[in-house]
Amino acid sequence: MNHMELMRPGPVCEEREIYERLLPLENARIIELGCGKAEKTQMIAKTGRVAHIVALEVDEIQHYKNQLLEDLPNVRFELGGAQAIPAPDGSFDIVLMFKSLHHVPMDQMEKALSEIRRVLRPGGLAYISEPVYAGAFNDILRLFHDEGVVREAAFNTVRHAVSSGMLDLVQQEFFSTPMHFDNFEHFEADIIKVTHTRHDLSPELLAEVRTRFARHMTANGADFLMPIRVDLLRRRLCASPCTDCVIA
Repeated sequence: MNHMELMRPGPVCEEREIYERLLPLENARIIELGCGKAEKTQMIAKTGRVAHIVALEVDEIQHYKNQLLEDLPNVRFELGGAQAIPAPDGSFDIVLMFKSLHHVPMDQMEKALSEIRRVLRPGGLAYISEPVYAGAFNDILRLFHDEGVVREAAFNTVRHAVSSGMLDLVQQEFFSTPMHFDNFEHFEADIIKVTHTRHDLSPELLAEVRTRFARHMTANGADFLMPIRVDLLRRRLCASPCTDCVIA
């Protein structure tokens, strides 16, 4: 299976439904690249199913906050990026990237995929989810942080890794996940004032973003759907394609 699609309609669901269906989590050794606020890290760890999780984050401020999290004995937080993973070869069963590949500098994305292959055991899986450049939320985001170029670069990097034989494509999944904001202040705190990217909005631009956001406000807040693509990749069991190693 080598044909890849950039976008396609999919069901509305939480991402947990997708990765729990696609990934063999039981006793898995996992590394998560770009764990952010570690929300999914905690969700997966607290199931008690996985062996352990190494959660990497390049943002020093967020990494410090993550280290303060409690009751996660099977999680180790480390500072680092996907392009230089601080781990031995073949040391993980699963690599996770939740909406983080497009945050890797474009000239280092290919290196990141190479590093993912290196740290996966033969037959191990890489789960890479990326936001699709579409939808009402994206229309607001791109007013001050247009990710069109980097998201396309991330897709092309994965596609090249597949076409070159670096990693095999197991399957693609498309879905939309719900997003909710109580008010604009909630949106501003979670999206504009993130610590991993500096957004300096002029008063005029901030007013425009507020106006666009207000169009989606109801008595219960503002709701959006973020379309997401999942590329599920596998490291081959051997160096070249064979009937025992390549899964269509």
